[in-house]
Amino acid sequence: MRYGAMKMALILMLVLAGCADDRRAERLAAAGPDPSLDALLTVADANAGARKFAACAACHKATKGSPDMGGPNLYGVYGRPMAQQSARYSYTAALRDAGGRWDARTLDAWIARPQTVVPGTKMIYPGVADPLDRADIIAFLRRQAD
Repeated sequence: MRYGAMKMALILMLVLAGCADDRRAERLAAAGPDPSLDALLTVADANAGARKFAACAACHKATKGSPDMGGPNLYGVYGRPMAQQSARYSYTAALRDAGGRWDARTLDAWIARPQTVVPGTKMIYPGVADPLDRADIIAFLRRQAD
């Protein structure tokens, strides 16, 4: 798939993901004004996150036993050390050297702008600007584990 076609497919998936009724306004009100990541995680919806993960699915799977694709399978990634999710995936030196764990804060920053968290990563995804969308994706990734 050409880069332009892939970009259009990702945009379409994001638009369609936003069409689902995920009680967004209600959840944002419950999180309070100018909510922190912790507040957003208390109202995060893993099912909404699964729909929003569709934008990530162009390169990643998040199901047990699925193969790596353009990126590693993210099943069980929550809480794991960075660049150690898949023994088969070829992580960049930048990601291997970054250290850290895929906790809520790291995932939030990564999903927002991967290149800011680890300059030199090969992940070219521009990021998810909306903090509630990121919290939903984090809730989904937390759920995708044994």
